[in-house]
Amino acid sequence: MQNLGINVIFDGKNIERLFGGLLTTIEIAFISIIIGSLLGILIGIIRTSKSKPIRFINRLYLEAFRIIPTLVWLFIFYFGVTTILNIELSGELVSIVVFSLWGAAEMGDIVRGALESLPKHQIESGKAIGLNFLALYRYILIPQALRRILPGAINLSTRMIKTTSLVVLIGVMDVTKIGQQIIELSRLKVPTASFWVYGIIFVLYFIICYPLSLLSKKLEAKWQY
Repeated sequence: MQNLGINVIFDGKNIERLFGGLLTTIEIAFISIIIGSLLGILIGIIRTSKSKPIRFINRLYLEAFRIIPTLVWLFIFYFGVTTILNIELSGELVSIVVFSLWGAAEMGDIVRGALESLPKHQIESGKAIGLNFLALYRYILIPQALRRILPGAINLSTRMIKTTSLVVLIGVMDVTKIGQQIIELSRLKVPTASFWVYGIIFVLYFIICYPLSLLSKKLEAKWQY
């Protein structure tokens, strides 16, 4: 064990620190996923509007998060927005804001695609029986679109979880940051520390993301037809 260097994971409280960092990663990811999903549903409904200005603004919002890397958005909010507004925000809060906005943009496009793929007569039938706008979406469109939304939403969730590793660059003490600290402290004693630490981080991410990936594939196969 000593020669292999795997003991670096279990020395002192290293494993506890890694799990503590993982908890921060999960917290940022899942809060962002929840907020992004709720906002995304609203944005997706708005994007089905026939108004050209509304569709243009929503499209611009989506493309901004698709074209500009997530890391740049983290820097813009953490260093730029906080300076301009003269406010102090923690790295965790900035991460949640950025990932929520990114998730909302992507989720909005998924919802829009699902809603627009539904047969047009569904809307006409709903209006014919006297349903208003909210009732039409609540009772007819959203329930039917849900099956088309879920696989894409789950895939987006796994992408968001994996991308949270970028928050280390704005000082967030996530699992990657903790791992880097352990490597720096152990490098002289254990030359292979980086292999074992990043290996366990890989396993932790895999344990979180792989079940979601399997769920997405199963739902997609089940609801394909």
